[in-house]
Order: sequence, then structure tokens, then C-alpha cells
Amino acid sequence: MKNIKKKENIIKISVIGGSQVDSEIYNLAYEVGREIARNGAVLICGGLSGTMEASCKGAKEEGGLTIGILPTADENDANRYVDIKIPTGMGYARNVPIILSAHAVIAINGSYGTLSEIGYTLTFDKPIIALKTWEVRPYYSEDSRFIIKAKTAKEAVKIAIKEARDYIKKNQIN
Repeated sequence: MKNIKKKENIIKISVIGGSQVDSEIYNLAYEVGREIARNGAVLICGGLSGTMEASCKGAKEEGGLTIGILPTADENDANRYVDIKIPTGMGYARNVPIILSAHAVIAINGSYGTLSEIGYTLTFDKPIIALKTWEVRPYYSEDSRFIIKAKTAKEAVKIAIKEARDYIKKNQIN
């Protein structure tokens, strides 16, 4: 542990989305991963296929660090672009640590698992940026400020970095 230098406020961004995606969404997630790494942030995801694999691949190709919080108890289930594999054996319950580990979340496409992660993100008051994903707001309010929409990977990551810095400052994380 002596050789590991502590870097203050390393920004951690979780990327959530579907495990089965078309080429458009795969490429979008890949670009998000690249941008996260270019900005010096750590990428966290569920560690499997689809959006998770694409974003990790993009981050790795830019020299970034990737963490996969796996639903299974077997770290061999992680995609090949995950650096740090965290097997949980928790199934979908692993969605909670994926969200709690991040300073900001980027949601890309996805199905009901992604929707649950969006719900956790809002519950835990984490910043969330949406790219071609669910439209969510409380039924009792027209206020949709909780989810920030982005049109491109670069825009999503730029917003996520800013929101993560604000989150770190607001919560006095060091």
C-alpha cells in the first residue's frame, strides 16, 4: 500500500444501461467510456455485456480505470475490459452499490434493470445524466430537473464531471 498514492477527489462515474444493445447504443457507450477516461475519472458499471462492455472498452483504450460490480459470485463473468472485478452474488441488488459508489451517473438506453438504477440514483440524490434512456419524473410534479438530458457522449461526460465535482464539494468528500 506504500506505493499507492492517494489522489484527492478521484471522480467516479457509473455508467448504467442495457446488457443487450444495438450498434448505435454500443458506439454511444464506447464514446462515453473514452470521454470518462480522457477526463481522468474512474468508470464504474455492472461489469457485464452491452453498455457495460462498450463503456469499459472505450475507457481502457484511453488508458482509464474500470470497475465492474458484478451480479454473480464469479469474477470470471466480467467483460474483458474490467480492471477491478467485484463479485457480489447479489443479482440485481448489486445495482445499489453501483449507484452509491459513484459521484455521478450516466444512463444510456437500457431496460428495467436500468430503470431500477435510475430510481436508486434519484433516491440517493446523485446527479444523473440521460442519453437515449427512460424519461422519469414523479407523477405529482412537472419538475424533471432531477435528470439532466444530454445529446452526445462528450456533452454527457462534461456534465457528469461538473455535477460530480459539485456533489463532492456539497457532500464534503475528501
